[in-house]
This record gives sequence, C-alpha cells and structure tokens, in this order.
Amino acid sequence: MHSDPDWAKTAQQFQQTLGDTWTRAWADAVKPIQGLDLGVPIGTATPPQITFSPAKLQALQKQYLEESAALWNQSMDAGNIAKDRRFSAKAWAENPLTAYTAASYLLTSRTLMGLADAVEGDEKTRARIQFAVEQWTAASAPSNYLAMNAEAQKKLIETQGESLAKGLKNLMHDMQQGHVSMTDESLFEVGRNVATTEGAVVFENELFQLIEYKPLTAKVYAKPFLLVPPCINKYYILDLQPENSLIRYAVEQGNRTFVVSWRNPDKSMGHKTWDNYIEDAVIQAIAVTQEITGSKTLNALGFCVGGTILSTALAVLAARGEKPVSSLTLLTTLLDFTDTGIIDIFVDEAMVQFREKQMGQGGLLPGGDLSSTFSFLRPNDLVWNYVVGNYLKGETPPPFDLLYWNSDSTNLPGPFYAWYLRNTYLENKLVQPGKLTVCGEKIDLRKLDIPAYIYGSREDHIVPIGGAYASTQQLPGPKRFVMGASGHIAGVINPPAKKKRSHWISDTTSFPAKAEDWIAGAQEHAGSWWTDWSTWLKGHAGKQIAAPTAYGNADYKVIEAAPGRYVKARAQ
Repeated sequence: MHSDPDWAKTAQQFQQTLGDTWTRAWADAVKPIQGLDLGVPIGTATPPQITFSPAKLQALQKQYLEESAALWNQSMDAGNIAKDRRFSAKAWAENPLTAYTAASYLLTSRTLMGLADAVEGDEKTRARIQFAVEQWTAASAPSNYLAMNAEAQKKLIETQGESLAKGLKNLMHDMQQGHVSMTDESLFEVGRNVATTEGAVVFENELFQLIEYKPLTAKVYAKPFLLVPPCINKYYILDLQPENSLIRYAVEQGNRTFVVSWRNPDKSMGHKTWDNYIEDAVIQAIAVTQEITGSKTLNALGFCVGGTILSTALAVLAARGEKPVSSLTLLTTLLDFTDTGIIDIFVDEAMVQFREKQMGQGGLLPGGDLSSTFSFLRPNDLVWNYVVGNYLKGETPPPFDLLYWNSDSTNLPGPFYAWYLRNTYLENKLVQPGKLTVCGEKIDLRKLDIPAYIYGSREDHIVPIGGAYASTQQLPGPKRFVMGASGHIAGVINPPAKKKRSHWISDTTSFPAKAEDWIAGAQEHAGSWWTDWSTWLKGHAGKQIAAPTAYGNADYKVIEAAPGRYVKARAQ
C-alpha cells in the first residue's frame, strides 16, 4: 500500500483517463491494422480487408476492463511484473508509479496480442499482424526509456550520472560501428581467440578458401570430411573456442577435415549467382578434397543454407552420373520450404519482385540488413535488452564468443539472394523433381540415395523443427533423424563436455509424414547429440590410415595459415 494522497490523486486521474479513453483507444488500435498493406503482390488493386471475430473482440474488451479494474483495486500492487525479466529489478516494485506503469504495459500488450489473434483471415496475414504487434509492444516497453525505467534511474542516481555518461559513450561507439553491441567485441579477434583450430588454406578462388586441418590423431579415416557452412554467416560458428568447436571435435575423432570458408562479398562479386556458388564453390571444393586426399569419395556436412547449397550441388553431380559423397549430414537445413516459420511473413510475390528489380541483375545485400532481420525475430532478447543495458544503464555487455560471431555479418550477391528467395522460400521448387535447372542440370533430390544424418533443433525460429524434419521425406536413402534442444545455433553448438541440454532419437527406420508423430515415438537422451553423430559418421568413414604429415599436395600447396584472409574481411 502507498498512502501518499498526492500520488493517490494522480493515479486516480490516470485511471479515470484510461477508462474514459479505452473505447477510443480500441477503435484506434483496430483502424490502422485494418488498413495495413500486408504485402500485396504487385498489380493487385486493393489490399486484403481485415476483419475480426466479434465474439473474440467482445471477450477481449471485457477481460481488459476487468483486469484493469483489478489492477487498480490492488492499490498499485506490482503483482506479477517481476516474472518479466525487463521489470524484475526491485526498483520497479519499490516505486508505485513505475510498478503500475509496468503492470499496465503488460496488460495492454496481452490485449493487443489478443486483438491480433482475433483477426479473421489466412494464416500468413494473421502471422504478419501478430509480428507487427509484437514489434510495436516490444519497442514501446517502459523499460526502453530512461524517463520510465526505474532501474536505470536508480543507477543514474547511485553513480552520480556516470551510468548516463557511459551510456552515451556506448551509443556513440555503436553508431560508429553500425550495430548494437551484443558483447565486448574488443576482446575477440578471428585467428587469435576464435577460429583457432590449427590448419592451412590449400585452395582459393574468388568465392571461397578451402581449409585443411592438422590431424590430432595418429591415424585418420580414409574418407575425408568436408564441411559446408552457411554463406550468410562466417564458418567459425563451427570453430569458436577449442572447447566448443565442432571442427576440432571432428578432427579429434580421426576425420581428415576440410572446411569451406566463404569470401565476404564486395562489389566485385555483385554479379555472382546461385549457379556460381554450386559449380565454382561446393563442387569445386569436393573435387579439390578428392584430389588432395586421393579418395574417390568423402563424407560431407552442410549447416543451414550451407546444407541447402550442398544438397543442390550433390543433385547436380547426381544428374551428371557422379556420386562423390558417401554420406550427407544436414544440420538445421531446409530442403522442403513448406514450413519456414516466422520468416514466411517476409516472403511474398511483391517482396521477391522488389528484390529482383533491386538487385537481381547485380548488387549486394548488405550483411547488416540480414543481421537486423534475424535480431528482430527475437526483439526483446536480441535488440532491446542491449539498448537498455548499453545505453540506459551504461553497461558493457560481457564477453561471449557466439555473440561476437553473430555481429560479424556477411554480404550476399544480389542475384544469388534473389534466386534463392524465389526458388526456395516463395516457390519451393527444390523438392519438385525437374522444376529447377541448376548449372545446366535438372534437379531431382530423389537421386540422393546416400545415407543421411539429419539434425533439427526443437526451438529453432529460423529452421523450424518441422522444416528440418521434412528432409526425411525427400531423401530416399537410409536416414537417421535427431532432434536437439534449444535453438538454431545453441542446439547445434553443444559439445559433449558441457553436459548440457538433451537430444531425442528414434530407432525407427520409417519416418511418418509429420515431425510431431516422429517426436511422439522418440526417446530423450541427456547431453549432446555430437557423440551419436560421430558414431554414425565412423560407420561411413572407411578404414583408418596413417595421418598425413603435410597439408595439401604437390598441386595444392599451402597458401596461408588458417583461418585465412577471407574470414577476416568485415562487411562494409
């Protein structure tokens, strides 16, 4: 209870105003949503009309008024605001005004999300409205503004203004570097304390460098192992620190390991296409790996978009009658783009046509654009959390190798990006036999009859678990599907030594159409999936032979030490 009469009078006036304006506010909230341009294809005369369920609207308004009255009648009791980490600090509850502001904000946010849920229409339209409301409510949280953030105000007083001065310094620094700092980037350097697994660049062209890693065992498996990371990020997500490096782990298991390190495109690469990335990168990397090792076949792994590119390359080779890969590992990869999760709200004919006109014939998609898009898929965790900490509280975010990598963005060639959007996300042609022609060949994934290890992360918001699982329906060879806990990155980068999270495995050799049915029959296992994958990979790696004592061969000599120049280039 707070008995200050001035406060009670002010709060009562606020509550009265809130009640008087609720009807108008409700109408104002509905009006702009009804007029939204929700991505109408070019040439469409009018945007789709948005309607709401009258029953849901009535129930939602009744619930809001009841909860608003209950909030007032509790005499500004902060209630459950501490359950939201934005308002968990004691300073929020200690000040009745800020406590009420936070509680009112949470109530309004729930109501607006309920309003979005009341939209009657197709799923894509509803998802777009829900996303827009989520962005607006996240941005309008009282915690984001110094005038309303009780915790930041308390720190301002306690530090005698030092926190504000530091916050302004942080803001100027981030404006100069062009993105919000998620970690102290000054503490990391590629090749010094990230991407440190010992190796050498043994081949390069204008698209990629091929890195061969130094064996860590006396013997290696006869079949080499090639990793293809996503080209929308840098490869060292697979080689952060020695203790969480999938690359180092693969080398330790006796695999003669090679990795594609993509070049960070500049203007000179603005004309590069999907075909270039298939023929002149992945197919080239496979051939060089074969020539260096003398092995006719190898095992290959693709991560995210790298898995899509790798699978396309193998389909091109299969169409040519070539099968140089003995087994395929796909980590959080989409082949069937039916279920793309929240990303689907951004992709429609109008958006794709815009990108095609903008950069389909040349140009670059700046890495910062992609990075910002992915961050705003989780606005509270990856945007506003750092705005509040860095600028309002004047804090320096703690060192975190994964977030340093996340901030090290890469550009994409415009023609490559436009082709990818239309043929996968929009038209889903990769899984339609013969519908795509890549490098002069008709693509048919049914020809990839090699053993496949398919991994998906349960909470992945970029490649939903259903989308990752869908590859089991497209690849005809023997398959093993594994689901890991957590999201797109944390689920993958989960070394056994950490003894964290879980993974799910089913011994079935048949795969139902829906991921939910597979999950229902899967067994949970504590810890990392890496050990299960390593055991599977050994079954396809051939006999053990003496480890090589030098990198490359007479035709492919060492160019420079790993991690090489390409990965160090920053997006401009």
